Amino acid sequence: MRTHAQAVVIGGGLIGCSILYHLAKFGWTDVVLLERSELTSGSTWHAAANIHGLHDSTNISRLQHYTMALYKELEAETGQGCGIFQPGSLYLAQTEAREHQLRLQEAKARRYKMNFYEVGRDEAERLHPLVDFDGIRCIMYEPEGGNVDPSGVTAAYAAGARQRGAEIHRFTPVTATEAQADGSWIVRTPKGDIRTQWVVNAAGLWGREVAAMAGLQLPLIPTEHQYFVTETIPEIAAMGRRLPSVADRDGEYYLRQEGLGLLIGAYERNMKFWAEDGTPMDFGHELFPDDLDRIEENMMRAIQRVPAAATAGVKKVINGPMIWSPDSAVLFGPAPELSNYFCCNGIIPGFSQSGGMGKLAAEWMIEGEPTLDMFGWDMARFGHWAGKAFTKARVQDQYSHRFKIHFPNEERAAGRPVRTRPVYEMQKEMGAVFGLNFGWEHPLWFAAAGEPREETVGFTRQNWWGPVGREARMLRENAGIIDISNFAKYEVKGPDAEAWLNALFANRMPTKVGNSCLTPLIGKRGGIAGDFTVTRLADDEFMVIGSGMAERFHQRFFKSVPLPAGTTFRSRTEDLGGFNVAGPKSRELLQRLTNDDLSNEAFPFMRSRQITVAGVDVVALRVSFTGDLGWELHCHAADQVELYRALLKAGAEVGAGPVGSRALMSLRVEKGYGSWSREYSPEYWPQEVKLDRLIKTDKQFLNREAYLAVAEKPARDELIMLSVSAKDADATGGEPIFLPDGTPIGQVSSGAYGYFVEQSLAMGYVKAGTAKAGDKVTVAILGRPHEAVLLAHPPFDPEGKRLRS
Repeated sequence: MRTHAQAVVIGGGLIGCSILYHLAKFGWTDVVLLERSELTSGSTWHAAANIHGLHDSTNISRLQHYTMALYKELEAETGQGCGIFQPGSLYLAQTEAREHQLRLQEAKARRYKMNFYEVGRDEAERLHPLVDFDGIRCIMYEPEGGNVDPSGVTAAYAAGARQRGAEIHRFTPVTATEAQADGSWIVRTPKGDIRTQWVVNAAGLWGREVAAMAGLQLPLIPTEHQYFVTETIPEIAAMGRRLPSVADRDGEYYLRQEGLGLLIGAYERNMKFWAEDGTPMDFGHELFPDDLDRIEENMMRAIQRVPAAATAGVKKVINGPMIWSPDSAVLFGPAPELSNYFCCNGIIPGFSQSGGMGKLAAEWMIEGEPTLDMFGWDMARFGHWAGKAFTKARVQDQYSHRFKIHFPNEERAAGRPVRTRPVYEMQKEMGAVFGLNFGWEHPLWFAAAGEPREETVGFTRQNWWGPVGREARMLRENAGIIDISNFAKYEVKGPDAEAWLNALFANRMPTKVGNSCLTPLIGKRGGIAGDFTVTRLADDEFMVIGSGMAERFHQRFFKSVPLPAGTTFRSRTEDLGGFNVAGPKSRELLQRLTNDDLSNEAFPFMRSRQITVAGVDVVALRVSFTGDLGWELHCHAADQVELYRALLKAGAEVGAGPVGSRALMSLRVEKGYGSWSREYSPEYWPQEVKLDRLIKTDKQFLNREAYLAVAEKPARDELIMLSVSAKDADATGGEPIFLPDGTPIGQVSSGAYGYFVEQSLAMGYVKAGTAKAGDKVTVAILGRPHEAVLLAHPPFDPEGKRLRS
């Protein structure tokens, strides 16, 4: 066994072998995989191994299609069969909402030239004559859908890795992972130790235990999961061809052919946890006792859809463990608190995603960043707040509602609240409806007396549309008070604070006390890894404000620039609260509460000052994400209630009141302001998002060379704004954009109704040169074309007069 390696992969299941294969394929041949037992132990061997290409996330769809195509390449490359069956998949919609979902996925498929399209009932009955299609509103067909052999695929990845020089050691448990001062690791085993640059935790059911060796807590918990295979069904035996699988997600089951019978599986409401306190180390290829009574309701719905299944006996039952994250997506990427420790844990649709995960993991470790923005998979989306109680509650919700549609803007209540601010109870009494942002409860909107305090969900406009409009118009006409406490806030202090920030960020830091600047953070490929507001509070002190949900994500970048001796960096997100007071009467509102001069001459745009408001000391920044006149006020958490109460009282005197984040979304879209993880992403270059003007190349900053490598290249995509002809639904993000002739040219990044300008609006990206201001396009809202026109400038205050008045 090698004593040194570029990477050590822990876990010989599907994902571990895929990562090993891709590391070797991308050029790292000095790599080792360690498996405590036999390959495919744990969850891999008993998986149903279905494969499908479509997902609500466009990037995940792209990765799933990559995975499906890779299996045939693996067979040809290695000679190892993957047991590929691709008779196609039929996707059924029983409800209007499911039809909207499928039609949107079909529109995305057209954009990326994926094979997914609608078929009529006659064609569907020809494809699968055993299905009763009564009650089905819409049928989509994916010709490449199907299933693979779990052991065959894993063996093919392993063979491909070995052919490129990688080593695989079975029956070699890892007993310790020890971090070294230079960022490398020592991985200890009974057969010897390996010093490695990277540790990869792909330990599946034992991911928690392996992570704990490195002092890392992962929000994961296993459950039982059952499917069964029927005896031979005569109609199938007589068919002479393989039948397509059936995705009837409204029926809450999955169904496909297995041999000459059917495989039927379910995610039942009455789910069952397993090994909550740790996976037994001696578990391997065992199964749990059958418990078909638990999935009886799901089974009956499957039998109603395919009546032939009722006549067949049960040949075998598989009841095995799966391990889940709180949102059922993988925990993926380098652990921000550790050096060179990569996680890939909690995978559910592994056989649809294994190739994509392996490819991205190799890119991240070898090249420093994946080619696709996968924040939805990034383990940094969860923090220390995602403890066992939260994880268990969320996993129960995810499992028992596995096939429930994740609607735009939907907020699920399971496991909440986790983190609350001092004003939480006060806001609750005021009628606030809350959302979750990196564990924090924050107001989405405020219900008036007599209005419901629970929101409906769907693809069309919901019951919050009216109240949100009321808040947005109030702010534009008078003023509004927005809780911005969940913004990430950092303090940088010391004699070299300015030098450190200049070495981190692409813009030049403010040189005068009281000045602020906007600055991008550049990624490894030259794209936008973040956007921040930096304010100089004193000669040796700065305040940095960024995206709250990206706080752990950005730790990786902050750590990559060493802090000078005597300079400190710390997060203030937990101990500071904040409010944005914005709107044409915001100055009048605040002036009632402070003796400080807030006039435009004394306190201009992009300036800051430490002032007292209603007896509370605050850092006041003359900025506003609404695009209107406004100030951000940041105070100690202990003073938050006192400040909020005073602002609301003064606000009532000028026709102002509380405003939630849904209205803020609408207001910033009216103004054309980009938002991180929507418009701003590592996938996009600064010149494509119109932030290149903020980059100062006459100084050194993080990933400067990567930016210079792309700076002179023409934009691949252009950030645009659209006015959309929409009556009952607005774009929310991800909807494809087409030319009138049906040519796909881009997709929406953000969408909202602009209540003040009275237009349905969308921001998005189109291929450079494909459309210009005034051109007509269509946007696939609800999966159907909605006419839209490209705007030359944002519809609200394009010259920025109100912001600077």
